[in-house]
Amino acid sequence: MVTLEIKNNIAWVTLNRPEKQNALHLAMFHELDKIIKTLRKNTQIRAVIVSGAGEHFCSGLDVKSIMKKPLAIFQLLFKWLPGNPNLVQRVTLAWKTLPVPVIAVINGHCFGAGLHIAIGADYRIATANAKLAIMESKWGLCPDMGTGVLLPALIPQDKLWLLTSQGSPIDADTAKEYGLISDVHTDTKHAVQSLLDILLTRSPDALAAIKKINNRAYSANRRQVLWQETWCQIRLLLNKNTRVAMHNALAEQAKPYAERSKW
Repeated sequence: MVTLEIKNNIAWVTLNRPEKQNALHLAMFHELDKIIKTLRKNTQIRAVIVSGAGEHFCSGLDVKSIMKKPLAIFQLLFKWLPGNPNLVQRVTLAWKTLPVPVIAVINGHCFGAGLHIAIGADYRIATANAKLAIMESKWGLCPDMGTGVLLPALIPQDKLWLLTSQGSPIDADTAKEYGLISDVHTDTKHAVQSLLDILLTRSPDALAAIKKINNRAYSANRRQVLWQETWCQIRLLLNKNTRVAMHNALAEQAKPYAERSKW
């Protein structure tokens, strides 16, 4: 469901489930995790391109498939130590550990988990028809895929609040205005190739060093942020208002929310 093809030292990682708009199930998280580890060991690759097969980048988490497997949520959220990334956080953050430029090519829907993965890239190119959203609030949950570490370096706090609290899709131009998208192009293949033409003229060691320095410059207290994301998500999964939110997301007749818990 996730493919890796290396051509001319460029790694092409593709979310390959177009019949489901590349919605992510548990196996795809494991596949992404494995691919990133494989790429980290490959000293010959010069860049990584992440894209989605078909008309959409990724519609987010395949909720139905995850809910069918009771242990799936545990596998996604489990971590040995509080400040370490779990599986869902690794497939966002680990792109930053690759010592090469990572470019996400976004078309169509880029929702939820799909957008989190794209945020992990160093550069994001979108088509004009792209729609982007962080959807967790719709389900009564909070973003917990590691973007709490990355998003503050990309967008202002008020935009971050709107994006994460409303859960509503924004178009590519708005996303670029926010700072969520690097550029918008009608021909993303040409845009990617133009960028590669420049990057491939640079020393791979220089690019690796620049990326490492840039990552350090924007890092906050990573362990605390990761732990806070996971702890809040666990609390929300046990929260009665989460069940209301999940009901309201699927039912025509909405239920009222209970009084807010003490946070």
